[in-house]
Amino acid sequence: MNFLKRFHGMVPLKILLLLAAFGVDPALAQDVEMEVEAAPVGPEVFKGDVAWMMTATLLVTFMAVPGLALFYGGLVRVKNMLSMLMQVTGVFSLIVVLWAIYGYSLALTEGTPVIGGLSQLFLGGTDIDSTAGTFSDGIAIPETLFIAFQATFAGLTCALIVGSMAERAKFSGVLIFAVIWFTFSYAPICHMVWGPGGYLLDKGALDFAGGTVVHINSGVAGLVAAYVLGKRLGYGKEPMPPHSLTMTMIGAAILWIGWFGFNAGSNLEATSGATLPFANTLFATCAAILAWTLGESIAKGKPSMLGAASGMIAGLVAITPACGSVGIMGALVIGGAAGFVCLWACTGLKAMLGADESLDVFGIHGVGGILGAILTGVFTAPSLGGTGGDDFAIGSQVVIQLEAVIITIIVSAVVAFIALKVADLLVGIRVPEEEEREGLDTSTHGEKAYYMN
Repeated sequence: MNFLKRFHGMVPLKILLLLAAFGVDPALAQDVEMEVEAAPVGPEVFKGDVAWMMTATLLVTFMAVPGLALFYGGLVRVKNMLSMLMQVTGVFSLIVVLWAIYGYSLALTEGTPVIGGLSQLFLGGTDIDSTAGTFSDGIAIPETLFIAFQATFAGLTCALIVGSMAERAKFSGVLIFAVIWFTFSYAPICHMVWGPGGYLLDKGALDFAGGTVVHINSGVAGLVAAYVLGKRLGYGKEPMPPHSLTMTMIGAAILWIGWFGFNAGSNLEATSGATLPFANTLFATCAAILAWTLGESIAKGKPSMLGAASGMIAGLVAITPACGSVGIMGALVIGGAAGFVCLWACTGLKAMLGADESLDVFGIHGVGGILGAILTGVFTAPSLGGTGGDDFAIGSQVVIQLEAVIITIIVSAVVAFIALKVADLLVGIRVPEEEEREGLDTSTHGEKAYYMN
């Protein structure tokens, strides 16, 4: 009686009258009425939400390949351009596959407060009709789409780390590291922040689109990787300028465009709830670009294109955890603060740490993520234009945000160190000296980025 679903919601009397008009026995009509009344009301799936989330998933994929790949590729020397493209593409692809096999189950299904279970190993129980809930009661999106959207987050997070290992890491070693770190750092942090029954979620930690899960997590792992691998040959003794700032700017612009899907897509619906993170992604980023440029002009006397691109990413990172809960004025403050703070992190703090953190993954993503996570606890306050409730307390929320930051730092650092050591034992994590001097494009991949004919 599938046709009866079409009448669900009609007044039973109308149904009886309709059936009676066609000469249906009254007793049978009464049975039909009972079935209609008993029909379960499942979550609704709207075409607009599906279309928007498919678009958002494409935008986040676009962020990684080619956005992040080009951003990183332009920052390294010409002899390592292709190695960056390969590492970003390879890691992203590997993690997306692992997400389908076991990552989704570990991260976003019910389990313990720290990690999910294996109920959806190999995506068992998932089909075209299964749904994933949104932030609105009774509204859902197809689970396959939700899985794909979250897969892009996992892949991008792991790909971010390779920037700290640029120009000296062995491709096979990077892939092994990515598998271990994804399994024991990304999946647990993701579950604690976003998963059902997650420890930090239940504590009330705010992370709308991934300040802790993505940026602090990857940034800290990148810093550890820089220490474990050691400095590049000639670092601090010979110049290592980016070979193509044009390529870096193109990559940064693609990242900015894709970030609208990253942040606004985290609303999971094409509703007014997506407009605030969408707008904040614009305003915070512009504020960060201006702040970094101003700070660089004061410190060095000249604003640089690299600085503008770096400020762009810093603003995007900092607003990510806050984008759905702070007002536009709060976003401007967060973006501006990120521009100044991340500039210092990539210069003064970097010098103090003494690590060859090649492409400033920690300085931008780690520090920017920490700043954004803490300020989320401030500017979510309704008195400052945020969406917090009447009982929102800045002090207590900041404490919760700090707890999330500290847990993420500890888990990521410990797992990254172990993962790097395991990868080093298995295949070696750093290329031989002669291959590093030659460049990874030819020594590892047997090709060059550019041929002058």
